[in-house]
Amino acid sequence: MRRLALSILFCGLAGFVAAAEPEQRPIKPYPPVAITLPAPPDDDSFAGFRTELATVAKGRIYAALERLVLPQGFFFDRDHGGAFNPRKPAVDNLAVALALEHRDGSGWTRLAAFATEAAVEALESRAGVVCAPARPSYDGIAFARLLDTTYTIALAWAYPRTPETPVLAAPQPDAAVVALLGPHFIHVLGFEGTDDEPTRTRWARVATPQGKTGFVEPGTLQSLAAARLCYIKDQIAGWRIAGYVAGGN
Repeated sequence: MRRLALSILFCGLAGFVAAAEPEQRPIKPYPPVAITLPAPPDDDSFAGFRTELATVAKGRIYAALERLVLPQGFFFDRDHGGAFNPRKPAVDNLAVALALEHRDGSGWTRLAAFATEAAVEALESRAGVVCAPARPSYDGIAFARLLDTTYTIALAWAYPRTPETPVLAAPQPDAAVVALLGPHFIHVLGFEGTDDEPTRTRWARVATPQGKTGFVEPGTLQSLAAARLCYIKDQIAGWRIAGYVAGGN
């Protein structure tokens, strides 16, 4: 049976996992499966909290970050590495989850990216907790049929974060535009650069529903399996970071 070769790559505050397809394999058109991006919550206090979080992340102020993290009840979901330590302060567990001080402080950059995510969705396993980025709504049956007809898995697909995302002929900002992505899933074939670079900083090579291939700029696509930062609103203290859901399956 014909199978696509998969190269699974994990993203962080906007990165994601995608499957790589060999260059020599012809790209066939596929039916687009529409998505509807979620709307931000109607809560000015959440917008203010995100602004404060972005300021703290950009300033890399650990003590200030501690004030924004839920002191009791902070959680990891899908903590595969066993990094969560309930005996540690919540902010320390968050620092481990995001690798705040790794790779020249790239974890702080991830945190700042999370702060830009306006839309949230409820986390079904924890009452009152919401997480961002929120995943879009879509026809699950149509998406399952797409995976079946293209011999792929969900990790090979992403969706544009903004309308009319350009697909370029080369991984360069000034390259010619070969297509514009609408609100639908897009087949991700791989990433430019080396595997030790985070995917959120790398150009993605994609195939459009019409069968064209090209490149999209770093950070413009999102995966259903992206990591999420979670929040809860305390009636007295206001919004706080409540937990972290790791990316992946």
